[in-house]
Amino acid sequence: MRMDRVCILGGSGFVGRHLANRLVQHGISARVPTRRRERSRHLLVLPTLELIEANIHDPAALTELCRGSSAVINLVGILNEAGSDGSGFRRAHVELTEKALRACREAGVQRYLHMSALGADAEHGPSHYQRTKGEAERLALAAHGTDLDVTVFRPSVIFGPGDSFFNRFAALLRMAPGVFPLPTPRARFQPVSVGDVAEAFARSLLREDTFGERLELAGPQRYELIELVRYTATVAGLRRLVYPSPDWLSRLQARVLGKLPFKPYSYDNYLSASVDNVATHNALPGLGIHPASVEAVVPGYLAGGVRNQYNVYRRLARR
Repeated sequence: MRMDRVCILGGSGFVGRHLANRLVQHGISARVPTRRRERSRHLLVLPTLELIEANIHDPAALTELCRGSSAVINLVGILNEAGSDGSGFRRAHVELTEKALRACREAGVQRYLHMSALGADAEHGPSHYQRTKGEAERLALAAHGTDLDVTVFRPSVIFGPGDSFFNRFAALLRMAPGVFPLPTPRARFQPVSVGDVAEAFARSLLREDTFGERLELAGPQRYELIELVRYTATVAGLRRLVYPSPDWLSRLQARVLGKLPFKPYSYDNYLSASVDNVATHNALPGLGIHPASVEAVVPGYLAGGVRNQYNVYRRLARR
């Protein structure tokens, strides 16, 4: 199988930007659909990237986008929805996956890479996010066969320049009046660098030992959420008391903050945090990737940039 061009769904997002750049470095051209071409013009600096304004939820348009591609990579995902009934999660995760798999077959694409998440569980996930992510990855793996080689990736929380994790907490900490009550402080994560995630996707494209597999992607160390937020405050130079909210207060914060237009925290987030976001078998070393640590990467984009964190948060909230 040759890998000439890859269609990246969600390619204008955080992970997609890094992946597109990595593919170009590997000599692979990329096709990236986007809802608003003007907002994704930063990708045009990549010489072999084709940026197309299109609605990927339109089955006919999606098939045409996939046509002529050696592989399709689906990175589309949301952490919150406009409503609270799960329909937004289902549309983004399950329905789009069904359409993408159908488009691959109709367009003759033989390789499909799918972004899931640690904690995804179609049957037992406590949140809409985890259940729909689990259902989508089950659909993807069920489609693996003689005409389509599928790999599913399950990363922990992804960090790096422009992320919506450390940047978001830095912005919230800056707005906090001295004390920052943190919901679900004991939630456990194993943060993974966006560069490592992008490299894992790129290396897996032609590796037959990843076909039909579900690969967990994680960093070298596990943390409780309160450790990560306190670390964020330290690196960003913010003197804040990060207070661990008890469960009753975490639930209340989720209910209240979930009613805000930009949903900095929702009840679905609260439910997701009840499941550890850590790997049982990290696939990165097997792909020849030495996982980057939080401490080696985060200071490079948080330290000295505190004044801009409020604007970063506003930009993230508009997505």
